[in-house]
Amino acid sequence: MNKVNPKSLLHSKWTKVDITNKEKHFIITLVKFDEDQKLVECIIEAVMTKSEYSIDWRELKDINKWGIGWQ
Repeated sequence: MNKVNPKSLLHSKWTKVDITNKEKHFIITLVKFDEDQKLVECIIEAVMTKSEYSIDWRELKDINKWGIGWQ
């Protein structure tokens, strides 16, 4: 399991294990918290295509789907 701290997600770099559409490397570009400091929105952007996706930040914990940093 990857250690993920919601407060340090912004601008963090990730590598997707199963490459789709030639998108392998990603960066977190937007993180929104509610008034209780609970993460409510996380946007991840593919480096090559600049495509943005909304993602459940908890998915980043799964080492079978995501790796920390660009590998």
